[in-house]
Amino acid sequence: MFTAEELRQTKIFVCLDEAECARLTQTVADVRLKPGEWLFREGAPPSFHVMLEGRLPIVLDVHGKQTEYTEREVEQGDFLGEVPLLMGTPTFGSLRAQTSCRIARLDKQQFHHLIRDSKEARTLILETLGERLLLIQQRTLSLPTSRVLIFGRNRDANCHNIRTFLSANRIPYEWVDRDSHPERVPAGVSDDPDCPAVSVDGQLFIEPPTTREVAEALQLQTMPNRDSYDVVIVGAGPAGMAAGVYGSSEGLRVLIVERCAAGGQAGTSTRIENYLGFPEGISGEDLTGRGFKQATRFGAEVALTRSVEKLTPSSEAYFCEFDGGQSVSARAVVLATGVDWRRLEAKGEDRLLGRGIFYGAARHEATNVVGKKVFIVGGGNSAGQAAMFLSSYAAEVKLLVRGEGLKLSMSQYLIDQIASKANIQVLALPRSFQFPAKIAWNELRLVCKRLMRWKR
Repeated sequence: MFTAEELRQTKIFVCLDEAECARLTQTVADVRLKPGEWLFREGAPPSFHVMLEGRLPIVLDVHGKQTEYTEREVEQGDFLGEVPLLMGTPTFGSLRAQTSCRIARLDKQQFHHLIRDSKEARTLILETLGERLLLIQQRTLSLPTSRVLIFGRNRDANCHNIRTFLSANRIPYEWVDRDSHPERVPAGVSDDPDCPAVSVDGQLFIEPPTTREVAEALQLQTMPNRDSYDVVIVGAGPAGMAAGVYGSSEGLRVLIVERCAAGGQAGTSTRIENYLGFPEGISGEDLTGRGFKQATRFGAEVALTRSVEKLTPSSEAYFCEFDGGQSVSARAVVLATGVDWRRLEAKGEDRLLGRGIFYGAARHEATNVVGKKVFIVGGGNSAGQAAMFLSSYAAEVKLLVRGEGLKLSMSQYLIDQIASKANIQVLALPRSFQFPAKIAWNELRLVCKRLMRWKR
């Protein structure tokens, strides 16, 4: 508990009279931190904090990389939290104690009482707010727009696997057309049109790297840190991430193994509106990004670009062998492998994969369909979410669905949204209709034309 004399040692409270300070001593939280402890993390509900002792460096998540800014430390006498409180937003950075700290914390109601009842405190807070908004603007303009640059010519073909991996892991990248912007191409890059180059945080790959090499260059975890775990979870979709959160929060040593990115199919959803707790909806990548942060904050490890190739049980543990030969032991193994897309067996599909044919509606491909016609095969919620998202880019979006329509396979809120979009058309096919197991592309085009005529 603070005394009035202790509070009045800070510039924000020195302007208060003795009665006001005495009132605060009865209500404010006395927060004490040891070195390394977090005051709050990015995205937490905001509060107003006044530093009485210690130093707190600001930690920001910059394009998926935790960066500590010691030049922006919160020191004795400083206050913070007024920006998110007055702007109505969650906290946009994290604070971790560098030394032992003692902090006075005011909740939202106490903060508004402070600025209402004290003209001097209100003036100081609003002046500081203006300065900090300017600093935020300057900092935003100085940040790189991406951590990865891809130097290529044919965007449809070049580095499709890398672009998919980056998008799925929420790592922004920039495509640099070597013909349009030759001045941006680093020295030493091959002029071979079939050999794009990639730069990750300034590290240049003359030849296209593997996704694992990209992950390692981004300092993402790709290898287990231990030889044994309590639980190994295969798959980092929603089920795998949930198992990781629940296991690690109970103190278990947890390893999650994922071939591509956390989120699975849910991570590709552009808008999820029927998930409990998000009345305004949430994107799949935001939902799974939060799950990833939650699991890792509890201590779970997530090894990306790895797959479990072999499970060998013994009397005391399971031995999990990864691609590349490394293995770990676990007392329990959770298989949360999700589903794979059912692939077309059309002739030429492999050649066109990523160049017109996509399994799942990746957000980063939306700009490639501007003004074009898009066909979506399927009538589930994922198809509906993709149709709504792509309708803002494509000239026409056509949903091909078996049966009488969408009512048996799609949530009503999505059906209503699709009906409101003039450029989305639902093509309901007879349930008896079957695409041939193998079909040439010229035959597939004829089938689509016949379906269009039949629908009219």
